[in-house]
Amino acid sequence: MKFWVGVTDNRWYEFLAQRRLDEVNFWQPSATPPFKGAPVGMPFLFKLKRPNNHIAGGGFFVTYSTLPVPLAWEIFGEKNGAAALDEFFALLGPLASGRGLSGAIGCTVLTNPFFLPAERWVEPPGWAPNIVRGKMYETSLDDGSALWAAVARSLSQERAQVMTPEGISEEEAKYGPAVLVSPRLGQASFRVLITDAYKRRCAITGESTLIALEAAHIVPYAHEGTHDVRNGLLLRADFHRLYDAGLVSVTPGLRIKISPRIHEAYFNGKAYYRMNDASLTQIPDRPEQRPDPDRLNWHYKNCFQA
Repeated sequence: MKFWVGVTDNRWYEFLAQRRLDEVNFWQPSATPPFKGAPVGMPFLFKLKRPNNHIAGGGFFVTYSTLPVPLAWEIFGEKNGAAALDEFFALLGPLASGRGLSGAIGCTVLTNPFFLPAERWVEPPGWAPNIVRGKMYETSLDDGSALWAAVARSLSQERAQVMTPEGISEEEAKYGPAVLVSPRLGQASFRVLITDAYKRRCAITGESTLIALEAAHIVPYAHEGTHDVRNGLLLRADFHRLYDAGLVSVTPGLRIKISPRIHEAYFNGKAYYRMNDASLTQIPDRPEQRPDPDRLNWHYKNCFQA
């Protein structure tokens, strides 16, 4: 198994270590991805800068994307490692002053983050001082195997105090063996995955103004829907609201349906009715990312105001 050790901003780490979040944005000023072709669930460890120089935690890789600074803040909020937007800009430093709001940053989305107490930090073997971004390790090699075992031991010690009479839960056991994790996606992960799956274009209109696009759940999260990419559509903000209200739907055959209730309630809607029964403008290229027909049917049958 491969895993990444990323050089980590100490302030970012200290802020997030004090919070119990389900996901974090490991951002970088450069829009160049730190690695390519990583599988979902690959471990990603946090290696602090001087004077610490130790691995102090980690998470599990979901996806990588580039986002404008304001949108990164809107999506992740404090999961960026700051309590407010001005503090986020302070962390960005030269990017904020040189490129301002239009600057795009690289966002590595990680789920299930964990943070080790200082007495259980791990020194990475074979770490050259000129490494500025990170290093990929493999558990099939000596240094990777030793490092993963040391991190697993540190985590096991940290979690021993919460073991129950039933034994180690799945949540705890996953950090030990060198296996990939099927990560539990959060709201921010869901939005980034949907945005990129639809190539940053509204599924209905084709609109590509990124700040106006939102990730809509097909089966609402409050109704046992999931943050799965197949349970989502990328929609322009007005269509997102109409979809959630049941005034717009999409059939399992990927055809758009516009409810007559729009005209009945608001005496308007001509711009919407032109799209009735048209096919979706944008769908993901990869079949495994396309909307689930069963979930589309659920929305059409249970939510749409026909």
